[in-house]
Amino acid sequence: MCKYIFVLFCFFVSHTLNCQTSKSDILAGNTKEKEKRVDFSLMPYLSYNRNLKLMFGLVPMMMYKINPKDSISPKSLTGIAAITSTNGSYALAFFNKFYFKEDKWRASLYAFTGDLSSQFYVDNLFNPRFYDYTTDVQSVGLKLQRKVFNGLYVGLGYHYSKYKTVYEDTIQPEATTETNGIETSIQYDRRNSVYYPTTGKLSILKWVAFPTWFGNSVNANKIETEYNQYIPLRNNKDVLATRFSGTFGLGDIAFEQQISVGGKDIRGYSQGKYRGDGLLTIQAEYRYNFFKRMGVVGFLGAATVYGSETKNFNGLILPGAGIGFRYQAFEKIKFNIGIDAAFGRDDWSVNFRIGECF
Repeated sequence: MCKYIFVLFCFFVSHTLNCQTSKSDILAGNTKEKEKRVDFSLMPYLSYNRNLKLMFGLVPMMMYKINPKDSISPKSLTGIAAITSTNGSYALAFFNKFYFKEDKWRASLYAFTGDLSSQFYVDNLFNPRFYDYTTDVQSVGLKLQRKVFNGLYVGLGYHYSKYKTVYEDTIQPEATTETNGIETSIQYDRRNSVYYPTTGKLSILKWVAFPTWFGNSVNANKIETEYNQYIPLRNNKDVLATRFSGTFGLGDIAFEQQISVGGKDIRGYSQGKYRGDGLLTIQAEYRYNFFKRMGVVGFLGAATVYGSETKNFNGLILPGAGIGFRYQAFEKIKFNIGIDAAFGRDDWSVNFRIGECF
């Protein structure tokens, strides 16, 4: 299965679409290539794991300057992801990252709807096994950040989600949950690029509160931390990236708000077996660029959870490692998409990436 996904991926990326020089430039005799106001790319989404099975779809994206005269702000990004799965799941996501006012302001906006068929592990005394569940999800969120010092941003955001979850064999009662989250964040960004950093560091401290006075049925809080470091190697052609992250759930964390090992932290887990109220991870990735718009990565790391319903999982070391392929989605902007194959503790996954993992 992995090799077929890789072949299809390479075929589609060879057909990347990019906007051409405008007709007005040609008629005006401006034959010298100018920077495009909008860079457009249409990419396939191909992924596979033991839980959601084969996932496929399309991801159109575009990059642009909000103010063409702003030479300091990175280009903003807008995209749509339309994905379906052979296990009956589907998802439609709209995502944006905005940079403006000479990078003094940053903003993000997303909307998500989908029906996800997944599973979770129950350590039942008589029959410990995986149980299926289906969650219908609608979620929207926005965040605004302001630079207050060189590299230091403070932010405020809002997140709304509605979940309707049905469990196999009524192992848990059917539940409908609505959450309204208020996010405050501090970010210290000294990277040389927001999309493909080759040097610098990024530190983030985020607190998301779900108070009852804001329409939540119970009080809950999430604290998220991360520290990423980027080291240039091989005459600045390659990058060694390292990452530490921690997510800490406090209060009455709903089932849908729990954290599962897998995806960004740590790759190689797809069954949803290891989940809890909190997660700690550490990992490193070597990014080897062997051709103009192509590269490969190798990565390894480890995670552990706490607050798991399965007590034996709390504090268990969960290693993960793998390799991946990268392709530069836009002709003149270093923004990669890719596919990763990874192995974990009695688990594995093949994941599609939009941008780097961290």
